[in-house]
Amino acid sequence: MATPKKGRKKKDIKVTTGTLFVNTTKNNTLINLCDQDGNKLLGWGTGLLWYKWAKKNTPYAAEVLTKNLLKEAQNYWLKEIGVVLRWVWMARDGVFKAINEIWLIDLLYIKEATPIQFWGCKGKRPKRN
Repeated sequence: MATPKKGRKKKDIKVTTGTLFVNTTKNNTLINLCDQDGNKLLGWGTGLLWYKWAKKNTPYAAEVLTKNLLKEAQNYWLKEIGVVLRWVWMARDGVFKAINEIWLIDLLYIKEATPIQFWGCKGKRPKRN
């Protein structure tokens, strides 16, 4: 008699619209797919593709990662996504190239969520004599 596998059960989730959060930094690219309520469905980084060091931030790595994530999102019955971008680096181009090449999912909106510094940089402190 076989014992059942322990671990998480994969839920049968059906989501038609979702949000793709793209966080590009100087060293890496992270992509998260969430539903309308903000629950995370999938989340990957370019290190998952065995890219190391500076190659993790290239547009090509972001393109391959986005293609893989959107193909996996088909298991959730995803039809429409909105894209929320954070930080300004080169990997953003690869994300849009991948969305355009995969015609399975429609793009609803693009939103910029990069934080803007308030009141500028901290000033120099006065010298003590």
